[in-house]
Amino acid sequence: MTPAPTHGPQHLTLALPKGRILEEAVALLARAGLPLTVPEKSRALRHEFPGVTVLELRNQDVPVYVDLGVADAGIVGKDVLLESGRAVYEPVDLRFAGCRLSLIREVGASGDISRVGTKYPRAARAYLNARGIPAEIVKLSGNIELACLTGLADAVVDLVQTGSTLRANHLEEVDVLFHSSARLIVNRAALKVRRERLRPLIEALRGLTQDVEGGE
Repeated sequence: MTPAPTHGPQHLTLALPKGRILEEAVALLARAGLPLTVPEKSRALRHEFPGVTVLELRNQDVPVYVDLGVADAGIVGKDVLLESGRAVYEPVDLRFAGCRLSLIREVGASGDISRVGTKYPRAARAYLNARGIPAEIVKLSGNIELACLTGLADAVVDLVQTGSTLRANHLEEVDVLFHSSARLIVNRAALKVRRERLRPLIEALRGLTQDVEGGE
């Protein structure tokens, strides 16, 4: 195993998610002044740049690495952040990778909800509790829609972007729990220790995302 390199106090370690968010995250961070490029396709999970280390992680692991201080900051979807329950600082909505977490049922379904399938049990439980629905929650990992289609669950809680998968499977959104987008998250101790690196980055990202908002 290759040991982690030793870095000085001005060095930043960033936790970024694999997949669709990675390229947009790197591009935005580069515009904010960090010397980053999209890592070449390889099996490497740690990428070194001048003054910055990028850790390439699964989405669900990003808040863990930031909260426990292995990474100083990271980028992750709001849906993953809320489900993680991690106590990190969330200074910037980066306004990309937009989607929504919704309650989904078969079209026309009207019976009581006694069982809900989801990848997001924490968010689903909070939603159901707030509405006094004592449904059982079944945690699933993939193809959540099948829980409705096979009768495993009366409803599912899942991410929706375009809704095309729902329409193709005769499903519909009944309610929206919340809207999600990519967020910058920061370790609270690092915000003090690496203030000179993190504060300018936060302000640069705020400026860039305000430009995006104003142009929409």
